[in-house]
Amino acid sequence: MPATLQAGLEDGSVGADNAAMTDASPDDPFLESGRKLFAGAADFFWAADSLKNLPPMQKVEIAFAGRSNVGKSSLINGLTGRNALARTSHTPGRTQQLNFFDIGGRLALIDMPGYGYAAVAKEKVQAWTQLIHDYLRGRANLARVYVLIDARHGIKPVDEGVLDTLDKAAVSYQVVLTKADEVKDSELQRRIADTAAQISKRAAAFPEIRPTSSRTGFGMPELRADIARLLSERER
Repeated sequence: MPATLQAGLEDGSVGADNAAMTDASPDDPFLESGRKLFAGAADFFWAADSLKNLPPMQKVEIAFAGRSNVGKSSLINGLTGRNALARTSHTPGRTQQLNFFDIGGRLALIDMPGYGYAAVAKEKVQAWTQLIHDYLRGRANLARVYVLIDARHGIKPVDEGVLDTLDKAAVSYQVVLTKADEVKDSELQRRIADTAAQISKRAAAFPEIRPTSSRTGFGMPELRADIARLLSERER
């Protein structure tokens, strides 16, 4: 069992049911591949506020999308084991551009602007939303989008719009539940089942729901393994 998950069990922040649900087989080679991938160099290398200044399409790209304050930056920091690689803030709407991070020269992680935050000027929200949708539709090296959903609240109507765009663009995506440590085990199990049912008929959706907690590390080894497996498939 990963040390971060064991710590969560010991301090009570992660339930035993949750541990069993995401603790992958120790024989899965991508657990170690994922650990090595994210244990290496990780650096910010580009920011884009429009399609015209995106970086060249060179590396495989993995993007993270979600409502404002769903925990995208915290997830990227958790994946890489760095506290400040991606900027985090308690003020929703602070990420206002596409932020690109190089992972070991093999992979680019993209922290996208959060959507659905009404306190930001309407014009800015429209511009960010348009940027998100344009990027998702037109990036040939985009291998997968991880759509982050707060485990406490589930999929909201504003999330449905992004899922619709991904389906229409035939961009593979997977739902990642964040803040899983903030709900009871039984509630989390229901949220996973409900979310799986909601996306079951969506053409571009990967069927497995990945619950995580950036605070405890719960689900992080498995998410790293998912990404390492995807990267391996793209590099063949």
